[in-house]
Parts: sequence; structure tokens; C-alpha cells
Amino acid sequence: MARNIVETIIGALVLCVAVVFVVYAFTTTDGAGPSGYEVVAKFDKVDGLKRGADVTVAGIKIGTVVSLKLDKEYTAVVRMKIQDGTVLTADTTARIVSESLLGGMTVLLDPGSSNQFLGAGSQITRTQGSILLADLIARFMFGGVSGVEKK
Repeated sequence: MARNIVETIIGALVLCVAVVFVVYAFTTTDGAGPSGYEVVAKFDKVDGLKRGADVTVAGIKIGTVVSLKLDKEYTAVVRMKIQDGTVLTADTTARIVSESLLGGMTVLLDPGSSNQFLGAGSQITRTQGSILLADLIARFMFGGVSGVEKK
């Protein structure tokens, strides 16, 4: 009988700790996500880029990829949420680059020198899509792109 009471008390303590953890998790995280503004960029290729990927400037994360879609011209439309307080010039360029040799892609932004700035809903027009590792190896080894014969 005494053993059942001890097990019940320990079970109740475990449940209380779990409830405290869940309440703490919900109160310390913002369900709406970080505040900021969205910009759009169109790329010819986005191989390996996923929703939630980092958007960086000079190696510092300034945003997140929100969505990826294909438009009527068969180009990839990437929507990015940029942190409030981060100002991007109108001539900013966007490139999709590999985070490491193991994979994972990120959007790298290079601000230009324009006096005009991108606002919410603006489009980055100067873009470079992702480059496949196999294509890079083929260029290095054969002097061309894989699948294309050099003349």
C-alpha cells in the first residue's frame, strides 16, 4: 500500500514538471515568428533550398526563407522574411550557396551602394541560382558542364 502512494506521488511530480515545462515553452516563444518584412527574389534554380533556410549578409543571419513557388515562366519565386532594422539597398544581389560540403543551402545577400532601399513586398532583381556540385566537378574535370560536350 505504501509503495502505491510513493508511485502516485512520483507520477504527480513528473506530471507537474511536464506541465511547467510546456507552460514555459509557450510563454517564452513567439508563435507568430520574428517580426520583419518580406522581400521576393526569382531564381532559375533553387536545388536544395528549403523553407526555413537562412538568409545571410556577410555571414550573419538576417532572415529566413518563408516560401518557395514556381511561377508561370518556370522560375522559382523565393519569399524571404528579413528582420526589422535590417535595411537592404535596391541593388542588392541574391545568391543561393551551399552552407557546407555536406549540403544545406542558404540565400546570401550582397547589398549594393544604391541610395534607395527595398521595402516590404519588394523584389530583388539581381539573382544567381544554385550550382550543383556535380556540375562544378564536371567543369573542373572536363572544362564544361555535365551532359554538354565541349566542341
